[in-house]
Amino acid sequence: MKKERTYDIQPALLTDVVELGGLFDAYRVFYGAESSLQRAEAFVHGLITQRKTHFFVAREAEALPALGFVHLMPSISTVAMRPIWLLEDLYVAPAGRRKGVATALLAHAEGFARETGAERLTLATAHDNRSAQSLYKRMGYVKEEHFWYYHRMLAT
Repeated sequence: MKKERTYDIQPALLTDVVELGGLFDAYRVFYGAESSLQRAEAFVHGLITQRKTHFFVAREAEALPALGFVHLMPSISTVAMRPIWLLEDLYVAPAGRRKGVATALLAHAEGFARETGAERLTLATAHDNRSAQSLYKRMGYVKEEHFWYYHRMLAT
């Protein structure tokens, strides 16, 4: 029987900005954005400072490099009249892949959502990200079949 690895998952602090900014930049590049490490660090810094969203960072042990992160954004279910959390970003560095890091981050996010009284944890991924889809299904996530989502892109 394979032993599950455990990871130290903690809320991101300002002292994590440089390391988390690097992971965040790699995440953006994974989804086709142009690398901009300085902007990624500034963006992460702003989100941590504002305390409106939550980043959690996974490490094998406290002093070791970060292997991945999950980023949660708050919303509400007006029908249920309860909070919900949007799992906006999940990324695992190549060194942490296929080792249970993403599973641990998802479990941590779910625990956080439960602790805050959330009705649900919602996420989205690219249609071609089969490994992520497989993980989400294994962890009990159900693909949305009831609603269609529409977006209107706003000029910057």
